[in-house]
Amino acid sequence: MASTVEKFVIKTPCSSANIGPGFDVIGLALSMYLELHVTIDRTKTSSTHPLNCRITYEGEGEGTDEISLDPQVNLLTRVALYVLRCHDQRTFPLETHVHIKNPIPLGRGLGSSGAAVVAGVMLGKEVGGLHHLTLERLFDFCLMIERHPDNVGAALFGGFVGTYLMPLAPEDAARVEVPLSEVLPAPAGGVDTGVRPPEPPHGIGHHIKFPWAPEIKAVAIIPEFEVPTAKAREVLPAQYPRPDVTFNLQRIALLPVALGHSPPNPQLIYLAMQDKLHQPYRQTLIPGLTEIVASMTPASQPGLLGVCLSGAGPTILALATSNFDEIADRIIARFKQNNIVCNWKLLEPAEGTTVTRA
Repeated sequence: MASTVEKFVIKTPCSSANIGPGFDVIGLALSMYLELHVTIDRTKTSSTHPLNCRITYEGEGEGTDEISLDPQVNLLTRVALYVLRCHDQRTFPLETHVHIKNPIPLGRGLGSSGAAVVAGVMLGKEVGGLHHLTLERLFDFCLMIERHPDNVGAALFGGFVGTYLMPLAPEDAARVEVPLSEVLPAPAGGVDTGVRPPEPPHGIGHHIKFPWAPEIKAVAIIPEFEVPTAKAREVLPAQYPRPDVTFNLQRIALLPVALGHSPPNPQLIYLAMQDKLHQPYRQTLIPGLTEIVASMTPASQPGLLGVCLSGAGPTILALATSNFDEIADRIIARFKQNNIVCNWKLLEPAEGTTVTRA
C-alpha cells in the first residue's frame, strides 16, 4: 500500500550570469542552495489553506513584504501551479506543506528568482506525479517564465553552461496564465482563468556544459543593497556601437575555453572577462564598480583571475585560485569608501537541481 505521507527535498543552486562578456548567454551554478522541504499528507480530506498548500519560510527576506506565504502570490508556488495546470491539475494535492529554506540573497545578482523558478517547476513535476517531464522539458517551462536562460540553465543543469533561447511567438508570450518572474510589481501573470494554460513550445532553449578548471573558485562579494533586475535592464541602451559588440564577441569566444584550461592562465582569463555591453552602464547603480573592476588585476593581486559583476549586480564575482580572503578584503574596502557594507562567500561550481526522497 502506498504511504499516506510523502516527503522529499528539492535542492537548487544559486547562479551567476554573464561572467563578464557573456550577457544573457553564460551561467555558472554556485554552491549556495535554495531548499524546498515538501510534505504531502494524503490522510487529510480537506484543507483550510489556499489551493491545499501551506507555505513556511526561513532565510533571506524572512518576515518582509518580499516573501509571501500565499501560494497564489509566492513565485515558487505560482510556477508549480503553472506546471500542474498545464496537466489539468488545478491545485496542489491534499495537503501539501512547502517549507522553504533560502540562503540566497534577494536582488543581489545571485539568481534568487532563477532558483525559485527552477525549484518551482521541479515542485510542480514532483507533487503532480509528472514523471514524464525530462530536464530538457522542464527547461522549456522555466523559459516561459524567466526569459533569460543563463540563470535558469545553470540552476537546473548545474556547472558552467552556455544557453540560447528560441524566439517565442507573440501569442505564446502574451498569455496571462503564464507567471512571469521579472515583472514589477509582482505577481504578474499566473492568472487562473479556469482554462488549461498554454504548454511551452518544445525546445525553446538549449544548453551546453563547458569544462571548468578545478583550481578556480568564486569569491562572491555581496553588498547590503538590492538592484532589481528590471531596473538594471532599464539602464542598458537599445542599440550598441559595433566596436563594443565586436569587443564582447571576441572575449566570449575565448572565455569558456580559458576557464576550462588547467592550470588556468590568469592574464588570458582576465582579458576574456572584460565587457562593454552591460557593466559600464550599470556603474550608476553600483557605486565603486568601475574602480573595482579596473584596479583588481592578476598583476596587482596574486591568485586573482578576473572580476565581474554577478548578473545584474550588485554582487561582485572574483574568480581566483588562492588568496581568497585578501581578494575579498580589498573589494570590501573599496565598497566601504562609498559607505557600502558587504559580506562575502567562497563558492565553487555546483551540481544542478536534485530531488531526494525521505
